[in-house]
Parts: sequence; structure tokens; C-alpha cells
Amino acid sequence: MHIRPLGVGGPPVTSMGLGLAALGRPGYMTVGHADDMGDDISVQAMRARCHQMLDHAWAAGIRYVDCARSYGRAEEFLRDWLVMRDIAPGEVTVGSKWGYIYTAGWKRRAEKHEIKVHTVDNFLSQWAESRALLKDHLSVYMIHSATLKSGVLDRTDVHDAMQAARQETGVRMGLSLSGPRQAAVLRRALDLALFDVVQATWNPLDPSVGEALQQAKDAGMGVIIKESVANGRLTPRDRELSARAAAAGWDAPLDALAISTALAQPFCDVVLSGAATPTQLASNLTALHAQPPQWAGWSEQPEEYWSRRGELAWS
Repeated sequence: MHIRPLGVGGPPVTSMGLGLAALGRPGYMTVGHADDMGDDISVQAMRARCHQMLDHAWAAGIRYVDCARSYGRAEEFLRDWLVMRDIAPGEVTVGSKWGYIYTAGWKRRAEKHEIKVHTVDNFLSQWAESRALLKDHLSVYMIHSATLKSGVLDRTDVHDAMQAARQETGVRMGLSLSGPRQAAVLRRALDLALFDVVQATWNPLDPSVGEALQQAKDAGMGVIIKESVANGRLTPRDRELSARAAAAGWDAPLDALAISTALAQPFCDVVLSGAATPTQLASNLTALHAQPPQWAGWSEQPEEYWSRRGELAWS
């Protein structure tokens, strides 16, 4: 798998990475997540499942892993795996995120699964927690779901704290994006010239942030693509979209075609697989050899796309 730096002077990453959003906690908003997890959602079972997926990703050549403080015990599971497999810092690049607090209490369904807190106190607290778990394996640390509404891009105390952490440890600082105004948030972040990395949702259903991502790439930032299969909508589980692909004569799995299209974007450094099973990961990996199709007529308005995403059930 091709290895390249994550932005100018950044750590080495592979073209595909593994995201742990669906593997570090019992509930997530991916279509069919409950079926993937099965009946046993104990901490022990979830840890074993996460380690299995990390083993498969490692064997496939994946060398970038993404987690977050709000992904349940994802950082802990990853730490345990790194120790068990005796993987040294630098052999795999690890990114994590701060800004959400996990509140689901290890339940599949909860009134709130996470709450956003973009304050300097929460940064300092979660930074210390992430560093305590991941130590020198942690190479990238991002604001989780920065938006204009959260005000985090106006909080100079947060910026100063992140920059101080970067200078002290060498960890690259960045931001992840979410919502229909990703492009506006990223352009605001570019004006600040504070960040090394951006993680954004880009897929054939919502490619609206693409131009801004190219601007970030041109400015030297590393670019990570998440949700390239639209939380399961661009997989065989979505019968409507799968039928549409079949009618167009596409003979590769829908997830592989979506990921291959993301990989082909000139601004892309890493595309995250959110696979929760070995079968899903194997299908995602066929994207490395798939020919991206023409997606004319597939894109939705950003407001429509994010409204549909918000309607997905946590399971």
C-alpha cells in the first residue's frame, strides 16, 4: 500500500486507514451496526473484536489508525493492541480527537451518545487522557467536529493550548469537520494558519467540501477523508442505491467504488475504512484496485445529505 507523508513534513501514512468509531463502543450510527456487533457487547467482546480488526488491517498493510476520546474505549483498545503486538512508535501512525465526551454508558441506545465541549479545559483534560493512553504512538490530535456554531475557531485560549502541546511533543494538530458548512469552517481554519491536518466527510453523495480540501492540501495540510461510504448508505446494505449502481452496470461493490473515488481525489492523503467486520474490510480494500465510476446525478445538497445522516439510528 502506498505510503506518503500526511501533509508537508507530516508523519507517514498509508492511502487507507482504519477508523475505530464503530469498534470502540457498542452503539454507532452506521447502517446495520447492531448486526455487525452481535448480541455480546461486553467490554471484553468489543476489545477482542477491535483487536481482530486491527490485526486484519495491519496484515493488509494499513498503517494509519483513527480514534477519538468519544469513541468509548477505542483509545484503550488500541493501546492494548499496540502493547500486545509490540508495535513501536512510528511503525503505525495514530490520530485521535478531542472535543466530545462519551456519555452513552456502554449502552447501544442512549439519550445522548456524546456531548460536544470545545473549551480549553476540556482540551487540556482530554489531551492528558489521550497522551496517557497512547503516549508516543500519538502523532495527530484534532478538534472533533469543529463548526462555526461551536465557536472553537474563535477561542484563542484553545489555539494557544494546542500550539503549546504541538511545540512540546511534536504531535501534529488539526481539526475534523462535520455538517453542511464544512467548506466554510475549513476556510476559516485556513485563515488562522494554526492546523497541520484536516479530516472531513467527502463522498459521492456530498462532495461539497472538495474545493476547500484542495486549498488545504495546497497550503501544506494533510487531508484525511472520513465517511466515504456515507455511514453505510454507499454499501450493499442500501438497496435503493445498490440497485441504482447495478442498473448503471457497475460490477464492483458499492463501498469499494465510493472509496476508490475518494482515493482518486488529488487532495486526499488517507481514506478511512470504518469497517466493523473482516468481510467489510476486505470489500473496502478492493477499492485499491477498482476503477472509479462516473457519479453524475448522485450528489445531494449538503443540507439534504446531513439531514439524512442525522436521521440514521444509533444501534
